[in-house]
Parts: sequence; structure tokens; C-alpha cells
Amino acid sequence: MRWLSPVLAMPVLALFLAQASAAEIETAKGPVEIGEMPRTLAVFDIAAVDTLDSLGVTIAGLPENLFVPELAGLKAGAHIVGTIFEPDLEALSALAPDLIIVGGRSSPQLAAASRVAKTIDMTMDGDDLFAQAKQRLAAYGDLVGRQAEAAALAAELDSALSSTRDAVAGKGKALIRMTSGPKVTAYGTNSRFGWVHSVLGLPPAVEDVEAATHGEAVSFEFVRDADPDWLTVVDRSAAIGSGEQNATAALDNELVAETKAWKNKQVVYMPAADFYIAAGGVRSTMRVLETIRDAFSRKP
Repeated sequence: MRWLSPVLAMPVLALFLAQASAAEIETAKGPVEIGEMPRTLAVFDIAAVDTLDSLGVTIAGLPENLFVPELAGLKAGAHIVGTIFEPDLEALSALAPDLIIVGGRSSPQLAAASRVAKTIDMTMDGDDLFAQAKQRLAAYGDLVGRQAEAAALAAELDSALSSTRDAVAGKGKALIRMTSGPKVTAYGTNSRFGWVHSVLGLPPAVEDVEAATHGEAVSFEFVRDADPDWLTVVDRSAAIGSGEQNATAALDNELVAETKAWKNKQVVYMPAADFYIAAGGVRSTMRVLETIRDAFSRKP
């Protein structure tokens, strides 16, 4: 079994207090009793992998594909225990984790994973994702006895949010678009990506976009008529590595070219895996905010 290495150096009293603080954790399903600090973790949610890694935690069991390039090195020495959609129950049983973390795409497997070990659902979504990301960060800090590190990361997130909010202020309205090969969908304020509008104070170009999981299917005429000042683009094909037509090619047409965003070169291509797969992870969120901040800061 792997021990979370920072704990080894903790005095007995501090270890006792950390274990006590990890007795209960707030999850997507409400508070869950954990008991003692987990020694061996299996994690299927990429945002959770991101945040736990940011806290310096070694994760014993991981899905086959981590999608985010910055996380690829974590697979060295880890046990592969399935995919982000489907746990390998035999591999999980062999690992014998103290705690399994699912979320998002793996959340439907909560019951199945629970047959192997204690399992919690740490799903995040919606227009309050930034607040949820900080809540999860604090919860994981308590879980592994790294409260100080979690507090420091939360301060970094707040600073990144503040500077990004300043960068977008008064720069116009944005439309969030996702491409999946040649298909194009739009997202509004109440969608899974709506936090970009709500926490940054970035006005939407269209108020009534349908809040569907994969966005509202729209035409290029819709984009032209919305005429956003900014196009914020998510390339799903790049995020999942499908090899389909990329976002730049999908959007390069005469109708999109009529928008202010295209004419003024105000098209922001999000770090796809960070935004689409690992949404709410600490470092992924920071990279998303940095991408937005840098793009808006280049404009007067």
C-alpha cells in the first residue's frame, strides 16, 4: 500500500488531528463519513487527479487516459484501473484502495465502484464551478492532511480570477462555442461552461442559449447574427484526441468571418482538455484563466 508521503513526517498529534478532520467530506451527494485518512487512492475524475496532484498527493490507481498533457507523467508507477467511463473492477480489487473517487463522466459508476471500496462522487458542473473547485480543494486538503497547501492554492486561484476579471472588464460580449469535428454548438450562462460568464463578469452575446450537456446545436448564421465581440472556442476533438477536423478549420467560413470577433482577431481557443475534461481542477482552472487573461490583455 502507498502512504501519502507528506503524512509520514507528521507528529503523532498532528496525524491524529488530520485523521479527525478527514472523518467527513462534502461530496456531490452530500456529506460522507470517511473515517481514517486514506492510504491508497484510486481516482477516476480528472479534475480530482489534477487537484490532488497539485496538493502533492501520490495517486495509486488511475484511468488509462488522463487527457491533460501535464498529468501524463502520473501514470508512471501507478496502477491502471479502468477508464474515465468504466472502472476495471478486477484491477481495483487487486489494488485494494482505501478510497475511490469518481466524478463527472465516471459518476454513474459510483455504485459499482462502491462494491470494491468506499467511493465518493466529487462531480462539479454549472455556472458555480469555480466555487465548487475551491470547495473540492478544501475537502481534499482535509482528506489528506494538507490544509495549508490547499489554502495557498485557493489564494492562487483567487488571484488568477481577480486579474482575469480585470482583463475582461469592458471588453465586450462573448459567445462560447464548442466544435466537434464539423459540428458546432453554443453555450450560455446556465451551461456547464457558464462559470466563465458568471465569475468573470463577461457578458454573453446571447442570453437564451439552451443549457444542454453538449451545448445547443446552432448554425453559422446564428453566430453571424449574434455578432459577438469575442468567440471563446472549445475544441472537443482536440480534448478527447479523436483526430477529427479541428476548431480553426470548422470556424473558418464566410459567415463567421462577418463577426466582430473574427474581424478583430478576438477568437480565444481554450486549452481543450483543461476546459472540457478536467474542468474544476486547480491547475487546469489556472491555465484556462491564464488563456482568457492573456487574450483579453492584448486588446486595448
